[in-house]
Amino acid sequence: MSIRAVVWDVDDTLFDYTTADREGMRSYLTAEGLIDRFGTAEQALIRWREVTDQQWARFSAGGITFEDQRRDRVRVFLDREMTDAEADDFFVRYRTHYEAAWALFPDVLPVLEVLAASHRHAVLSNSSIHVQDHKLRVLGVHDRFEVILCAAELGVSKPEAGAFLAACEALSLPAHQVAYVGDHPEIDGRGAADAGLLSVWIDRYGGTATVEVPAGRHRIATLAELPAILGSDTRFGAQSTFG
Repeated sequence: MSIRAVVWDVDDTLFDYTTADREGMRSYLTAEGLIDRFGTAEQALIRWREVTDQQWARFSAGGITFEDQRRDRVRVFLDREMTDAEADDFFVRYRTHYEAAWALFPDVLPVLEVLAASHRHAVLSNSSIHVQDHKLRVLGVHDRFEVILCAAELGVSKPEAGAFLAACEALSLPAHQVAYVGDHPEIDGRGAADAGLLSVWIDRYGGTATVEVPAGRHRIATLAELPAILGSDTRFGAQSTFG
């Protein structure tokens, strides 16, 4: 059965989150005079990402709301007591610098153009619709997706099968006719495969090149490789370039 739709992750798949996060944080800390508190901008970013991962794990486990995980990221990062309003204000100021660094990866628009006539497109993100809807509009690709689904509103997050199946249901397609493209080998790659979708893991930075890709999944280094995988039903044995 051919693949009829592609469901996309956003951060570090379509959107260069790693670069925007790094440059946005560096710019913000410089403007606020906070770099010395962390030693260097690089050390500050390492700490920010550690705290982000910790708080995101709490949110994914269902213990806190999306807004609370964001506020707690600020409190832990700055190591201070803050009201919700104070933590929100931090994000408003930080977001100005962060958004100034937003960009799509250069391979995104070409592949969306190539696949526009042959496949339907949707988004499934572990963020919130408020965040990703705005981001996709700013990046100029919002209208390329029929459906935009996010964990905060779904009540279930990747790698749970329910998140991927919700995207399939929104497209009115069975899982075996849908591909999922994401940057995380477990959250995206394993999760999509376990839910019955064609799983395509984009390993942009090659840092996990030694990770073995199980049968039924695909690893690509650039989205330019995606059309060849989607061109025929490769779920049952044919390998991709990195398969």
